[in-house]
Amino acid sequence: MTLQQQKTIGKEVKLRGPGLFTGEIAELVLEPAEANAGITFIREQDGRRAPIPATVHHVLKRPRRTCLHNGTLCVETVEHLMSALHGMGINNLTITVRGGNSGELPMGDGSANIFCDAIEDAGIVEQAAPVEPLVIRKPIHISDGRASIAALPGPLDHLEVIYDFEAPLPIGHQIFAFHLGEGNFTEDVAPARTFVFEHEAHELRSRGMGLHLTPKDLLVLSERGPVENRYRFTDECARHKTLDLIGDIYLAGRPIRGRIVAHRSGHNLNHQLVRKLLEQDEVEKRQLLVHRDAVMDIRQIQRILPHRYPMLLVDRVVEIQGDQRATGIKNVTFNDIFFQGHYPGTPIMPGVLIVEAMAQLGGLLLSRKLANTGRLPVMLSMDKVKWRHPVVPGDQLILQADCVRSKARTGHVRCKAFVADKLAAEAELKFMLVDAEPPQE
Repeated sequence: MTLQQQKTIGKEVKLRGPGLFTGEIAELVLEPAEANAGITFIREQDGRRAPIPATVHHVLKRPRRTCLHNGTLCVETVEHLMSALHGMGINNLTITVRGGNSGELPMGDGSANIFCDAIEDAGIVEQAAPVEPLVIRKPIHISDGRASIAALPGPLDHLEVIYDFEAPLPIGHQIFAFHLGEGNFTEDVAPARTFVFEHEAHELRSRGMGLHLTPKDLLVLSERGPVENRYRFTDECARHKTLDLIGDIYLAGRPIRGRIVAHRSGHNLNHQLVRKLLEQDEVEKRQLLVHRDAVMDIRQIQRILPHRYPMLLVDRVVEIQGDQRATGIKNVTFNDIFFQGHYPGTPIMPGVLIVEAMAQLGGLLLSRKLANTGRLPVMLSMDKVKWRHPVVPGDQLILQADCVRSKARTGHVRCKAFVADKLAAEAELKFMLVDAEPPQE
């Protein structure tokens, strides 16, 4: 697989225009971003300002569009811009959104042309860091009624998208295939416009949406065809659904490699697929970590934690990302003393000890902060504790701790424990950091 370099734009560029649903005028400022920064929206409204990473974790469910949020601040209908960024290979960008109450992006002509033109005007700059694609390793299939979407292993250097669209006349049955990374996105996909059936347009207008639009501004379809308009492609509807899909799946935060086949899929199914792909990728990463050499072996762990047999429940740490994340291993064997009474004949690791193992890894992570050196993490509280899968002798418990907040005297970590690809337990743990030894008088 040939490594590709990350890209951003060459200069700041601005866009301004009404949103598709609300008609509110919004201004976008697209600015270059550093390598590995990703795509981030900055929403400014009523004196407030919030960053909104363009990832599926920030999706707020909305009908007929993709919305991202951070708290109460939102950016709406981001799919066309995200499609343009995905299609043109932009990996790092900051997008400031100003104006209006909804945060809806300018619609242009209902296609991605307005955004592609802006990117071309700004120029595309290659960056030093390589792209780390999300490669589809195993098939995933999701369906909802007659709609479905599947991710399949395929090419390692680009993404193949096949969209099978079916709707009442005048659309009928349309199939469109596109190779993202090899095909011409700006000519074959970007010009395809949003479409709506005539009865849907009347319904939306009755709800106060799209009042600023006429049939000349987007595709309104009657049984006879476009109203006061004409197609740009004979299969424009299937192409636009492909455009939306390419934008939605970029919420993975990384380009995807493989093959995606969709039938009547919309935004909700697209988002579900992205979540499944990220879960699959996390499982693969954890399995690779298991085979790594320890970055912290049992002797180093004992220098930090006061626990000893039978209460030391982390055998090794295989990854530490600064002071933000740690991954550790607990090998579960029948020789563990707690199996003598929990339960005879049906040995199951006690859930409280799984939490204890996660807490010990959390303590090791908090010890990475220089301010916390020499202090002992003592658990204050447990929240959102859930046990989801039994842990039995022979299992290898993969522990993961993410730092939420670390201060001079307190720490907050979010932990998970896995057995292979199954989530065994999760919890949010808070600690008080106390001196390991009483001060000398």
